[in-house]
Amino acid sequence: MAATYFAPTTRILWKIVESYGIDPEPMFRELHVDPKLLEDTNARIPYDAADRLWIKAAELVDDSCFGLRAAKYWHPSNLNALGYAWLASTSLRTALERFCRYSRLLSSGAVIELKEEAEGLSLVATYTEATKSFFWRIDALFALLISMCRVNYGERLNPVSVSIAHPEPSCTGDYFALFRCPVEFSTAGNRITLSRQEADERLPGANPQFAQLNDQIVINYLAQLEGENIVHRVKAAIIERLPSGGVSDASIADELYMHVRSLQRALRVEGTTFKTLLNETRKELAENYIQDDKLTLSEISFMLGFSEISSFSRAFKRWTGASPKSYRQTS
Repeated sequence: MAATYFAPTTRILWKIVESYGIDPEPMFRELHVDPKLLEDTNARIPYDAADRLWIKAAELVDDSCFGLRAAKYWHPSNLNALGYAWLASTSLRTALERFCRYSRLLSSGAVIELKEEAEGLSLVATYTEATKSFFWRIDALFALLISMCRVNYGERLNPVSVSIAHPEPSCTGDYFALFRCPVEFSTAGNRITLSRQEADERLPGANPQFAQLNDQIVINYLAQLEGENIVHRVKAAIIERLPSGGVSDASIADELYMHVRSLQRALRVEGTTFKTLLNETRKELAENYIQDDKLTLSEISFMLGFSEISSFSRAFKRWTGASPKSYRQTS
């Protein structure tokens, strides 16, 4: 599948160009990107078209630091339901895990990973070879991320460090003013690192159920986008059927209009099994639900399709090494 880019995300670039007193519409039309697509929550554009938009914008604004303005002009809707799930995340760690897990929704031209490193928790971005030379997009991503983190955590948040692969520009003061931490250029990769303590602190806007509802929207979107990706389709079906109980490979195969053996073969090709996906999905949901004090353990058990709370408790301890009660007390 050719690399694509979520069209509404380019509204951020539109706003940036507009902030310089330049009408962005001619630029978009010249590069054959219909401005109406920016309002279509299902629309995608070729990844190289997004690259060309950034190149053209750089020519028009004559400011090598213009990508940093993404911090001012993003809105949750620019990221589809992922933006709203981010705002409802229980911690910056869970927010960043979501961003990495579902980043394909925004772009299939970059790899976004979360890594435990000596300094702290690092988000690492690896772009296609072509995009590496368009450093404004990397600046925009990191500016967007620090702004999103501060919306959740508070303006006092400062990263431990920021590393950027592109050479040091003439406007380095703008980077230090935005990130308020050591910023290193010409590095081996692109990473933004947060302290573990701040990454794991419970956020005031945490709402695990609302976050999970938006996760479901993202999963369904990805399942439609990657129609041949059986893993996403199975996970989406599992989430929908869990509260009704009795989730099995046979029931999910019926849901997907497949024979159960065909489903099993398709999952083997992807290097997984139905049981693995069921456990992964339940674990992800459980770790979200358990942090919502309004939900009892009995309610969580039901929502995850367990017939008894004892079965849920055993599974949860197997997944996390802690009982649901002790996990909730320490999270």
